[in-house]
Amino acid sequence: MADQRRARRCFRHATVLPAARIRPKGCDGSGTFPLASRLEESGAEPCRDGAAAHGGKETHGCKNKHMKKVKGEIMKHIGVGGIVFLALGTQLHAGGLERADQSVGVLFEKGRHLEFGIVTVSPAVSGVGALVTPGAQSGDLAQSFQNLRFAYKADINEKLSYAIIFDQPYGSNVAYPSSSFFAAGANAELTAHALTGILQYNIAEPGSALGGQLSVYGGARAQYIEASANVPFLNGYKATTDSNVGFGYVAGVAWERPELGMRVSLTYTSEIKNELDTQESFGANPATATKTDIDTPESISLEFQTGLNPKTLLFGSVRWVPWGDFDVSPPLYTGVTGSPLAFFADDRITYRLGIGRKINDIWTVFGEIGYEETTGSPTTNLTPVDGFFSYSLGATYKKDRTRITIAARYADVGDANSVLGAAVPAAQFTDNSLWGVGIRVAIDLN
Repeated sequence: MADQRRARRCFRHATVLPAARIRPKGCDGSGTFPLASRLEESGAEPCRDGAAAHGGKETHGCKNKHMKKVKGEIMKHIGVGGIVFLALGTQLHAGGLERADQSVGVLFEKGRHLEFGIVTVSPAVSGVGALVTPGAQSGDLAQSFQNLRFAYKADINEKLSYAIIFDQPYGSNVAYPSSSFFAAGANAELTAHALTGILQYNIAEPGSALGGQLSVYGGARAQYIEASANVPFLNGYKATTDSNVGFGYVAGVAWERPELGMRVSLTYTSEIKNELDTQESFGANPATATKTDIDTPESISLEFQTGLNPKTLLFGSVRWVPWGDFDVSPPLYTGVTGSPLAFFADDRITYRLGIGRKINDIWTVFGEIGYEETTGSPTTNLTPVDGFFSYSLGATYKKDRTRITIAARYADVGDANSVLGAAVPAAQFTDNSLWGVGIRVAIDLN
């Protein structure tokens, strides 16, 4: 027993002096004790940050790097399993058109990494006529939809890495059923697909930036978009656009300290302008060729995570989108009504906060809440939503190099008041909700 105590003492508490490493009494000439080799074989790691000698007195303040490494691996497992749900797209985001948060979190995976996911979302949105067809029920106008995401990340060298991300960032699918409601039979659809290429550069060596790693990243983004609308109550108005591809960019900065599960990233995504060739018509009149601008707004996203203990991770995000600048205004429609076909009166800030917990080496569970203010500003009848409060639960299963995440989200959708033309009260939309279920598969290709 005395030999074992001396072995551990020499193994873990070496004193570092400028000229040599001094071992406590009991070590052999090579600075090791026979039992030390057995400790090494068992997986214990000697402390390399030995205590300094002050005034001839030895202090034992060395840090256990092995435990830090273990903690970092645990935080990595929880972080990927929990934060991934933010990128699944099962959210009613700012303005109601955003179906994915456009996260670049895949950049922080280690080495080569592949992931893909699919989400099914079932909204329930209905309203009651106000000044127009007062008291008439609209029926459920929001259609279910699926959302896809694909991402691949790899390192070029120790300083550079890149990622390719495909997502469906925006969308709308509204169809009013037959009823006595004034908008019965009206429908509108908007579809967007985006492909982003990002390059990341590690500026500083690990530990040199406030104890962590600092990096910058940026790249190009191409976005394909198309839309259509049918508004029978407005003299049979119809509009159909050709598809169009617009271009923008992404830029950001991140600080991370993986051994503590800490990361903060700030990402800017530029506005993307799309000018779509459009065919507009009223009733039986021939269609008129026009052009419609659909410019998806810029955004700023702050994402963060930190380990609370070796098995628990706190994560969240704050996202700003100036939806107050967005509108869809086909020339003929706007000329007749004096107002856009679709618009949002206010900019939006979306908040999310979640916590992940590692159960064992296979399972991680997590939960998250989200919030976006209900402003009470008027909306159009094709975008009758205003803020939300959401609740999410999910779990990640890890087997070898594969992680499978399954998550569900429920959202209380904020009440909205729609208008016709410039300011005619049209309907009130209350007590609405959304359910979403998603699955993501991530594969470590190293």
